[in-house]
Amino acid sequence: MRAAVLRAYNEDLVLEDVADPTCPEDGVVLKVLACGVCRSDWHGWVGEHPRVLPGQIGGHEYCGEVIEAGPRATHKVGDKVVAPFILACGTCPSCQSGAQNTCPNQRLPGFVEPGAFAEYVAVPFDHNLSLLPETLSPTVAAGLGCRVTTAWHALTGRAALQGSEWVAVHGTGGIGLSSVILANALGARVIAVDVVDEKLTHAAQHGAEVTLNARDDDVAARIKEITGGGAHVSIEALGIQDTVNASLECLRPLGRHVQVGLPTGHTARMDVNMSAIYQGNLAVYGTRGMPSWRYPSLLSLIETGRVDMSPLIAREIGLSGTSEELRAFNGPTPPGVAVITDFLS
Repeated sequence: MRAAVLRAYNEDLVLEDVADPTCPEDGVVLKVLACGVCRSDWHGWVGEHPRVLPGQIGGHEYCGEVIEAGPRATHKVGDKVVAPFILACGTCPSCQSGAQNTCPNQRLPGFVEPGAFAEYVAVPFDHNLSLLPETLSPTVAAGLGCRVTTAWHALTGRAALQGSEWVAVHGTGGIGLSSVILANALGARVIAVDVVDEKLTHAAQHGAEVTLNARDDDVAARIKEITGGGAHVSIEALGIQDTVNASLECLRPLGRHVQVGLPTGHTARMDVNMSAIYQGNLAVYGTRGMPSWRYPSLLSLIETGRVDMSPLIAREIGLSGTSEELRAFNGPTPPGVAVITDFLS
């Protein structure tokens, strides 16, 4: 099969013909229909993700059609499915308690084992996969990837966001824009923060009531002024020190900060305003991915038309365009995300 392989950090992925994947006994092989390109892929591409090594085939936001099923697989040949990026075992105490995104036996195509920057991908633990609704295109389904599912779980599973609450979203890349769209659908009042005016305009078109450019404003002070005391919930969607502290400092007393952005590499440790947490009696939540059992709640929201995630998709690309998309994450990016839909060019 054709695949885009990481051979050296910070260099173009190499398009190669590699062996087709072997079907797991407890899983399936998918023909990849679409795969998103995510900032998490960039962390691996630049060498900041500790588990991504040269030789890796990236790609963890995928939608595909089952072409082979193992003897213990849940799905059958011909099924079109969408995948969470965390594949949980289903039997450990974490899984049995419903917290599959913390499974100690999790499998991670695209990070630890071959991912979906390729024509085909092997998926173990296929009970994590959800059938693709007929009304949802593979492109949009792949765009849900880790960004929309993570945002959904951050807002509903962690922060327990309520309608009419103020929510500040720091960073309007894939996860941030997803948070804006979903928070608006839940009836919250959304403030979007970024340093790119084009992205702020895009966020305003898709649910942000207020937008703030962090280069021009004291973000925390402005949010407290606008909301009459601070946001109820703040989503940090970049994983860097400046936005983490802005997120904490913009909250009202008893506010909830959710750490959605991935702090890794040189940002894994940072100086955090603990006084803001202490003085404000704040709740600080970490979040990563989404338990697979929650997929139907998100898909039904999209299927019934209560939320439209298509504005998230900025462009469809060929496999050969993956490196250019990864390089773009070196600086501020334009609105929306890229999805690979052509695996032969």
